Amino acid sequence: MASRLSGQRYAQAIFELAQENQQLEQWDQELRLAADVLEDEEFALFLSHADVPQERKIAAIDEVLSETHPLVRNLVSLLVNRGGVAAMRDVQEGYGHLLDDHLGRQRAEVTTAVELEPAELERITEFVAQVVGREVVITARVDETILGGLIVQIGDQLLDGSAAAGLERMRQVVRARAA
Repeated sequence: MASRLSGQRYAQAIFELAQENQQLEQWDQELRLAADVLEDEEFALFLSHADVPQERKIAAIDEVLSETHPLVRNLVSLLVNRGGVAAMRDVQEGYGHLLDDHLGRQRAEVTTAVELEPAELERITEFVAQVVGREVVITARVDETILGGLIVQIGDQLLDGSAAAGLERMRQVVRARAA
């Protein structure tokens, strides 16, 4: 829990710096890159290893993230120095939420049994945008266990139009009538 809280504090701080530098979108991409790099198992072990001097860790970060803004590299170095490598994804996600709020966007996840065609994804995006009344960024996911239909997750709201959910509702009705 502590890493999540500190991740949010770091996200807020880096968001304010990005806003001052007028580089909100650029830093979003760079934080995603940094989080992806730190999720590499070997690199994360290297950065977490107690026997590796801090100077070598910082040099490795500077080399691997050489194309990122120096303040993003400094953030990663700070997290490494404080033993918070695992918090980087929380920082990146927290930053993404702050950016979405700032830009008036809403993220949603759509789960279907088969991959969606671009036109279908566009129709779903437009529908969800009408429901929430703001711009929507959709992440599509495939889960064959839902059989058909779709599930839309918008924040903490779940719209379950899957065939599996429909079958479960029918089972409950049949059980209730049989009892």
